[in-house]
Amino acid sequence: MIDNLLNLVRENAGEAIFNNPDIPNDRNEEAVQETTSSLVSGLQGILAQGGVKDLLGMFNSGGVDNSNPVVQNLSGGLIGNLVNKFGLDSGKAGSLVSSLLPMVLNQLISRTKNPADNGFSLDGLFGQLSGGRTQGMNIEAIAGKLAGGGMDKDGDGDVDLQDLMGIFTGGGNSGNSNQGGSPLDALKGIFGN
Repeated sequence: MIDNLLNLVRENAGEAIFNNPDIPNDRNEEAVQETTSSLVSGLQGILAQGGVKDLLGMFNSGGVDNSNPVVQNLSGGLIGNLVNKFGLDSGKAGSLVSSLLPMVLNQLISRTKNPADNGFSLDGLFGQLSGGRTQGMNIEAIAGKLAGGGMDKDGDGDVDLQDLMGIFTGGGNSGNSNQGGSPLDALKGIFGN
């Protein structure tokens, strides 16, 4: 999956990296790899900080632009890495990121929604980003329920761990955060207790 993401960045890197006079041609591949690495670590960071709702919301969207919270979150880290690694000034790095990142994420969204594309799936992507903690979970079904708006089972106005646990326990607010089962443990690991 990560190799597929690297190829996706490479496919979209034309103007932003390959034709960018601020990145020497002999460092283009390094810039693609740095962009991919920053993207993966940024997505992992969003998951680790409990931002699974934002990520699922992004994949349910028709597309993203620079105003999307996930794009904004990922942009800061990528800009900083490009400034540090390639000596770009922050304005030029920001311009590169604002043109490339939405393109890559929109392609990622599109390809995960395409059942004929074996290179990308939400389940596979979340599995890699979570270090395997989401194995056995149907992330696509969770994303679908989130998009349908029917997941706020505990009536608190948001979709949180208790709501997602309801998918697996058959209820809403079970009140028991110590229930076993690998999908529940995975949710707890992603969302925290």
